[in-house]
Parts: sequence; C-alpha cells; structure tokens
Amino acid sequence: MKQSKLLIQTLRETPRDADVVSQQLMMRAGMIQKVAAGIYSYLPLAFRSIRKFEEIVREELAKDGCQELLMPAVLPAELWQESGRWKFYGDELLRFCDRKAKAEMAERRARGEKPDEREFYNFCLGPTHEEVITDIVRKNVRSYKQLPMNLFQIQTKFRDERRPRFGLMRGREFTMKDAYSFHADDACADREYWAMFNAYKRIYSRLGVKFRPVEADSGAIGGSFTHEFHVLAGSGEDAILSCDACDYTSNIEKTEAPVLRAGEHGIAFELKKDHFRTPGVVGQVEQAEGMIDADHPKGMPITQTSKFFLYRVTFADGTTKLVGAVLRGDHEVNPVKVKNFVGAAEMEMMPLEEAEAFTGAKSGFMGPVGLKDVQMLVDGSLEGAVNLTCGANRTDYHHFGLDPVRDLPGCAYADLRMATEGDACTRCGKGHYQAFRGIEVGQVFKLGLKYSKSMGCTFLDEQGKENPMVMGCYGIGITRTVAAAVEQNYDADGIIWPWPIAPYQVHIVCLDPANPEVSGVASQVEQDLEKAGFEVLHDDREGMSPGAKFKDADLLGFPLRLTVGAKGLKDGIVELRDRRTKEVLKLKPEAAAAEVAAARDRIMQELEAAGGR
Repeated sequence: MKQSKLLIQTLRETPRDADVVSQQLMMRAGMIQKVAAGIYSYLPLAFRSIRKFEEIVREELAKDGCQELLMPAVLPAELWQESGRWKFYGDELLRFCDRKAKAEMAERRARGEKPDEREFYNFCLGPTHEEVITDIVRKNVRSYKQLPMNLFQIQTKFRDERRPRFGLMRGREFTMKDAYSFHADDACADREYWAMFNAYKRIYSRLGVKFRPVEADSGAIGGSFTHEFHVLAGSGEDAILSCDACDYTSNIEKTEAPVLRAGEHGIAFELKKDHFRTPGVVGQVEQAEGMIDADHPKGMPITQTSKFFLYRVTFADGTTKLVGAVLRGDHEVNPVKVKNFVGAAEMEMMPLEEAEAFTGAKSGFMGPVGLKDVQMLVDGSLEGAVNLTCGANRTDYHHFGLDPVRDLPGCAYADLRMATEGDACTRCGKGHYQAFRGIEVGQVFKLGLKYSKSMGCTFLDEQGKENPMVMGCYGIGITRTVAAAVEQNYDADGIIWPWPIAPYQVHIVCLDPANPEVSGVASQVEQDLEKAGFEVLHDDREGMSPGAKFKDADLLGFPLRLTVGAKGLKDGIVELRDRRTKEVLKLKPEAAAAEVAAARDRIMQELEAAGGR
C-alpha cells in the first residue's frame, strides 16, 4: 500500500478532547475520528487492526466448536420484557419507538389525551443479546441431543453511557464479541465455562499483550462464578491483586484478605463508655493519637481502634434492613464483600444526615454499641480482639474496652476488608499480593437459569421431561481490546504495535521518492516483501523531510521500519529498524525479505516465551 494513497492525516498536537494515551495516539495517527460523544469512525489503519483481532477470536473459538451467527442491532421491547430487564436495565438502554407506535401516540393526542411517550417505546439498540439468543435457541432446539451448543457473534453494540470518555475505552458505540452457550446440566455448563476460559487465554496470548485472568464479583447478574480478563496498563480503571507465587489473581473487590491475628491488648476490661474525648478529630490516625489516659500516655495504637460503617441493604424481594460493619482502624471496608455476605440485591451507605440522626453522633464518632435493629458484622481480623476503642454515638467521644463477642450480641465474623499489596496469599500461603492496574477487555460468566426460566427456553431430556437449559455467556470487547493494546504498548514517540494486530507489519520509508534509483529500490523491496507474505505500507510521499517521515513512522508504530535512501544505497545497503527495541540492522536490499522473516520469527518467539503475560 502506498502511503500517498492512504486515507490518513497525522497530527503533531494532541487533540484537546483526548483523555487517555490510546485515544491521543490513535487520533494523532489518523486511526479514529470522533463523530459524536462516545462514537468514532474507524479509519483504514484502525480497521485493519480490529479485523485482525476479530480473526484471532474466530480462529480460537472455532477450535472449541463455537458457531458464528449475526443478530440484529435493533431489538423489540417484548423480548426484554419477558426477561424482566426492560424496566430495570437503566438509562444505558437506548429505547425508542417506531412509526407504528408514533402513529398510535399521535392518535391519542388527537383525542385530547396526554400520553407519556415512554409508554410507546417498543424497540431498543442492543447493548447485549441474551434475550435474542435465548429466543433463537428456544425456537430451534428441543432435544438434549442438540446440546451443548455455543453461539457467538461479532457485532456493533450501543450503550448510552452517561459520561462517554477515553476514546474506544468507554464509548457508546463499540464492537463486541458475545457468545452464549446452552446446556442440559450444570456439569456440562461448567466444562464449557473452563473451555472458554482457556480459549480466552489463547486469544490474549496470541494478541501479544500482558494480561491476567481475574476472579471477579458476579454483581447484580448473579451466578456462581465469573472471570474477567484484564490487559495490564498503568492507566487501567481496575485495581488487581495477583499472588507472586501462584496463579491466584482477582479484582480487588473480590480478593480474599488474609485473617490477621488480633493484637494482644491485655485482659478484657468492662466497656468504659465515653472514656476518650477527642473533640473535632475525625481522622483515624489523629483520633488514635488523641486517645490519651493514664495507661496510654502516648495515645492508642491504631490497631487497637475500630471503624464503623452503616449500610442500608435491599433484598430481591424488596425488603430492607440496616447492616453495620466493624473493622480495625487501619483497614478499609470492602462494600462488595459486605453486600455479598448478607445476600443483598442492592446496598448503599446510609446517608450522612440519616446516620447522624439514627446514631446520635456526627461522622467519626458513630459506633456499633447499643444500636437496635442492625445486623452487625465484624471483620475476621478482629476475632478474639478485646479492649478496642469505638465511636460512642456521642459527638467527640469514644468508648474503650470493646469486646465484639460480649458487646455486640449475635455479631457475625467475616472477611470484610479490602486486601492490599503485600498481604499474604490466602490460596497458596506462600506468596504475597502484588498490585496492578488493569483494563477489562473480556469476561466469561456462568448465567445459570436466569434467562432460560424467565423466557421458557427448555429441552426434552432422555425421559421426555422438559427442563430449562443452563446458560453461559462470554464477551470480548473487540475495539476496547485494540485500544488497550495501545495503552500498554507505546513510548514518547508513538504506538508500538504488537505484531499480531499491527495494521501493517513493515513500514518502508523512501527518503527521496523523486530519485529514480531510490524509488526503484523501495518499490522492488516492497514487491519482495509482499511476495513473501508481509503486509507493507510504503511511504512514497514527496516533498517531506526525512525527519517528518521518521516521526510519522514512529507515531504509527508498525513493528519494523525499512529505510531506503540515496546515502545508504551508495554503499549498497538499506536499514531495518525494530520499533520496540530500536535496534538497527544494515542489509542489502535483496536480503530484506529474509531479514524481515528472521525478525518476525524472533518477535513471535519472544511473544510465545512470554506466554502473553
């Protein structure tokens, strides 16, 4: 491909509305162009990378017998109403009405009525396709002999994000691979789950990025287990903890925190109410330092203090109750663990004004003792602890001598705290957690019976009995992954594409296209490389300085750059430069194809040795 014919306009300056590295570099490199908030056109270079990643996905899923289909982007409300999600999905679901519904609405208005337009919304733009795929399967699969079945599509999705940002990382329109599997029983669904888990590992290993499969919280969808796949990058939105001695890796919301031994705080005292007065001091460290008495002239150690959090939880049946969480003063609460322990559908921190009215104290002085109708949870690291401090539910005061077992009757101990870097691994007991930032690019998930039961997706077993199918779902953000690869692979000069998804593999830079000898050699090398199976972009643009061409080449970031210039040709050589290592090899033009093949093999061997990690 001649660069003079390519649809591309590189930029020297970073666009003002570009927030993250991938967005900045892809816009500067002429790969994407913003159409509206969260909506982008994929120009030729970006589109080539996207298509390459799609093919990797297709090839790996084919190995596990997955079948590709394509579902519509516009979905009828009826299907979403069957599953119950039409009402509860939220504002990210872009709902609208067709001309038939609009005509009916106009008729009612003509009769003097004032109908709510929302009543006539009868379609949506699909953000995900569980309902449609369930409808397809229930109409086409009847016998256990047809199961298991795994169906996938690669399709444009739309989610009306409240704050679209970060380019392709959190857009409103995006390309996604979504797969759905159907099974006769849980055991079969579990086997498919792990088959897809391993397929995802192969996909991201082939992609050429550092990644981690991460144990994650299943959230509102429910289900027994789920894993997210994260590309590691300093700009990642998600915090990940990974053991340095075993494979245990999880989202920080899910990470198991090791139970720490309770401190030795002497023989248990009776609870001394309002023992410490720390007026106006709400910070945990400052409070501990201010808790001074005859036995503690330098204040209390923070490990002998406690924190208290008050939540309002809502269950699936609509009932609510208050839940309190007590933790050591130097630990942070993990709300997801609290929510999961009590089995709540939703949970929120009790609003400050309500909490102050309920406890009778300002924030910083609330405590667990004496509160009625509150389910009390205590973090496992306080099991066996005595002589703790806690808020007195009286502003400016703290109790001393808290013994959770004695003073919080009926309390339950659980892992409630946020695990941190350096904590001992709870799985192997040998390693310690290391912290990473990650960009979620894929997820495997066991759905169970959520959609098959509500939508009547059943099969007949060997005895002729009708049963609901067990389902799994498996998503990969195609465009998000390509952007994540850029977030991980760049330097001060531009993108450094991994070989498997580079728009082109070799960038020939002809320094003097007007010179017949130079342009002739560049064209011959281009032909040789293409004949050898390499994808080549030939910078044949006239009237540009070598420096400008090199800057563009670094910005575009293809794995190999081959420079052809009059000065080098005097000695019968051209230069091959590795974008990642910046190593330069001088070679004869006729040896270019062989040397590029050797460089490719080296790059791929390094990738294979790294295992994608």
